Amino acid sequence: MIGCRDIHKEYRVGRANKTVLKGVDFDINPRDRIGLLGRNGAGKSTLIRLIGGVEMPTRGRIVRNMSCSWPLGFTGGFQGSLTGYDNARFIARIYEKPYADMRAFVEDFTELGQHLHMPVKQYSSGMRARLAFALSLAIEFECYLIDEVIMVGDKNFRDKCQSAFFEERKDRALLLASHSLTTVKQYCNRAVVLHDGIATVYEDVDEAIAVYEEL
Repeated sequence: MIGCRDIHKEYRVGRANKTVLKGVDFDINPRDRIGLLGRNGAGKSTLIRLIGGVEMPTRGRIVRNMSCSWPLGFTGGFQGSLTGYDNARFIARIYEKPYADMRAFVEDFTELGQHLHMPVKQYSSGMRARLAFALSLAIEFECYLIDEVIMVGDKNFRDKCQSAFFEERKDRALLLASHSLTTVKQYCNRAVVLHDGIATVYEDVDEAIAVYEEL
């Protein structure tokens, strides 16, 4: 289980504080597939970064009793001067995974070929997203955090990503921030709607979608 306990998040903007999240409370249970819905600027990416440990809440805490991926779509953890292969080697060391296995998986999944020998700072956003997906999938997490980027790349790559998350890892928990209501309806069993800093949990995905569409 991963739990959000009274999560507040504020940012300093000029001389004032901007409040993004106001007391968010919900749990991600094993095998949960939760759709995270909200208009642009509602705080979806912020919440995913908090759960993934990229940022800290202003108040409240995250309880993690499952292994959790970094947010897919967040590439700030890459060292831009290192190549794709070097970043893979770094991740392999952190998670104590054989580099040879990591390298083989990254080569196959990303389809980046010789670009893996290039510094990541020279990658396009789509190439960086491919690398981020591959590195995350190479580590078997119990919960995956996805921020919209499942739609990156051409149709073949999108199909590969959807198969990896929704079929091959259907026994894992998932928090998916997406504007694709079709994807949320097809794959998620619960939903959270973020609006005005408040997170409302819905056990009925259709009800959550109806509320979201009225925002």
